[in-house]
Amino acid sequence: MAEVGSGKGGNGGEENMSLKDKGNEFFKAGNYLKAAALYTQAIKQDPSNPTLYSNRAAAFLNLVKLNKALADAETTISLNPQWEKGYFRKGCILEAMERYDDALAAFQISLQYNPQSSEVQRKIKRLSQLAKDKKRAQEVQNLRTNVDMAKSLESLKSEMSEKYGAEECWKDMFSFLVETMETAVKSWHETSKVDPRVYFLLDKEKTETDKYAPVVNIDKAFESPHTHSNCFSFLRQYAEDSFSGAACLVAPKSIIAYPQVWKGQGSRKWKHGQHDGFFVQFESPLLRKLWFISSSNEMGKTLCRDPEVLDIGAHEVIPRLFKEKLSNSS
Repeated sequence: MAEVGSGKGGNGGEENMSLKDKGNEFFKAGNYLKAAALYTQAIKQDPSNPTLYSNRAAAFLNLVKLNKALADAETTISLNPQWEKGYFRKGCILEAMERYDDALAAFQISLQYNPQSSEVQRKIKRLSQLAKDKKRAQEVQNLRTNVDMAKSLESLKSEMSEKYGAEECWKDMFSFLVETMETAVKSWHETSKVDPRVYFLLDKEKTETDKYAPVVNIDKAFESPHTHSNCFSFLRQYAEDSFSGAACLVAPKSIIAYPQVWKGQGSRKWKHGQHDGFFVQFESPLLRKLWFISSSNEMGKTLCRDPEVLDIGAHEVIPRLFKEKLSNSS
C-alpha cells in the first residue's frame, strides 16, 4: 500500500493541515474510519486539495467502500491530472473491484507520470497476469458449461453414413452417443466421477420397457476376469433381448483393474499419460468405437479434454456386444 501523502495540493490553513495530519496518524494506526472522518472535515475546509481526496480514497479502499473510494480517486485526478498518485489510487481500487483491465490502464497512466515507480511496475506485472488468469478462468468456465460433443464427433458422421447409408438409420445412434457422452462429461465436471454403466438405445416399438431399462450398472464388472466375463455375457444377451440398436459404455479409468489396458506392450501400450478420466465405448452392429476422455485441473476447476480415439482392437473395455452385420451400403 502506498502511504498516505502530502502530495501536491492546495495550501490550506494550519488547522486544515492539522486535520489532515491527524487523519494520517489514524490511517497509519489502522483506524481507517476515523481517518476518513478527519479527511472529510479537512475537505470541507479545503475542497480543492487533491491530496485530501487521495488520502480519503485510500481510507475508503481499506474500509472496502469501493464506490466511494473510486469517486474520490476520480476527484483527485480531475483536480490534478498530472499527479500520478490519483491514477495509482484509481488503479488500486479497480484492482479491488476485480476490474483488472481498467486497473491496468490506470496504472499505466500513473507510470507515464512517474516512470521510476517500482511499485507501479510491480502492479502492472501482477495485473497483467491476473487479467490473463481471469480470461482463462472464464474460458474454462465456458468450456465446462457449453459441452459440445457433436462438434468433437463431427468426423464420426461420415463414418456412420458410410456404414449405415440412409441418415434416418444412424442419426438416432449419433444423438444417443452425443447425449451419453455429454451427460458423462457434465457429471465429471460436477463430481469428478462417472458411474460405470452401459446405456442402451432401445427400440421404441419392440422393446418391452417394463423388462428392459435403458441403463445397466456395471460397477462390479472389473473386479476380476470372471466378473468381467459374466458381465459381458449378460450385456450381450441384454442387447439382443431388448432389441437395442446400439449401446454405449461409460467407465472411469480408475476402476479398471481388468483388463489392464494401459499396462500392455506394443499396440496395447497406454500412451495417454497419468491423467485421470474415463472411457466411452460405442457398440453397434456395424460400427464400434472407443474414446478416452482425460481430465485435468485448471484454474481450480475440473475440465474434461476432447475425446481421444483409441484403437478398439487394442484397448476394448468390453468385447463386441452385437453380432456383426454386413454394411447396408453397397
